[in-house]
Amino acid sequence: MTRWRALITAGSLARRLSATRGLSAACGLSAGCGLLAGCGLLAGCGLLAGCSSVSGSADGPSGAAGSAQSITLYSGQHEQTTDGLVTAFERQTGIKVNVRNDDEDTLANLIAVQGSHTPADVFYTENSPALEFLQEKGLLTPVDAATLAKTPRQYDSPMGEWVGVSARVSVIVYNPSLIPASQLPRSVMQLADPKYQGKLAIAPSETDFQPIVTSVIKTNGQAAALAWLEKVKANAASHTVPDNETLVDEVNRGQAAFGVINEYYWYRLQAEIGSSAMHSKITYFAPRDPGYVIDVSGAAVLKYSKHQAAAQKFLAFLVSEQGEEIIGRAAGNEQSYEYPLGSAVTTSAPETPFSQLQPNPITIAQLGDGAAAIALLRQAGLL
Repeated sequence: MTRWRALITAGSLARRLSATRGLSAACGLSAGCGLLAGCGLLAGCGLLAGCSSVSGSADGPSGAAGSAQSITLYSGQHEQTTDGLVTAFERQTGIKVNVRNDDEDTLANLIAVQGSHTPADVFYTENSPALEFLQEKGLLTPVDAATLAKTPRQYDSPMGEWVGVSARVSVIVYNPSLIPASQLPRSVMQLADPKYQGKLAIAPSETDFQPIVTSVIKTNGQAAALAWLEKVKANAASHTVPDNETLVDEVNRGQAAFGVINEYYWYRLQAEIGSSAMHSKITYFAPRDPGYVIDVSGAAVLKYSKHQAAAQKFLAFLVSEQGEEIIGRAAGNEQSYEYPLGSAVTTSAPETPFSQLQPNPITIAQLGDGAAAIALLRQAGLL
């Protein structure tokens, strides 16, 4: 595993799927119940021995017997970003943070199953739907007003139960040796054009892809969105990959002509392999196109956290000037290439300034919990 990219091997993917199946089986869920689909997790299931998931570290002491100066963080963010923030927070406050890393959808489902028994104090995600999912289940608690005041309101929970920390934007990554910029789609809806068959790459199981599908649903309706997904699936039949890291790597190596990713994956690959090895470029969809989407990474305190004050301190740190500078202004491979949202910090990365982006004006509330997108992706045979 490299510093910035952890390509999912067949073995690790199988372990993740096995963990999810184990979670579902232990809690009596149907085999068709997907992640973040609001599909009837048993209210009385509680914390079960069978509810396991891939984890970067143990939960640590977070229950009643644990120290008041220790919190447990469930993180679906990139581990390098999380590690930098946790290290700085521990140094500043003396509060130890026990981190459990996994995909945000897996962690959200785990928290929903654990309910009041969860050892998690804070949930930190790459995208907002996982947070909205838990908010709908009544498993989050209000964020301190002073913390919410550090970020633009439109990027926080409409109910004030999670705070936006950073943002990313969807882009087209393409290999100019395989497709010139003039032949790229200007709208995400054009991904369904038969002329792109065999050229397009997608990562439909990525949680980053769900907000794009939701945006298409909100703009064009469910029937049109499903027809679009079915055609996209046909066009990308030979290049349907497990994650954005694989997608950007394949395009860069000339294995696929183009695909849709969040911008920061391209910059991270460039930081890893060097500018001279970059054979791909990125560009945006047309202004306000449904494929031009801002994704928000956020964090929340769990309702049943036994360390509410310390957990609120962690959220406050994330959107503080120090926390946001770790996200937006670190050097070299430590740079996240995300847009900081708190304390008026701006990124030092060579990206289009956040204020100059022209995304589809879909709101956090409209993006919702991703359930409609997941249902359509499943119906189209992409999940």
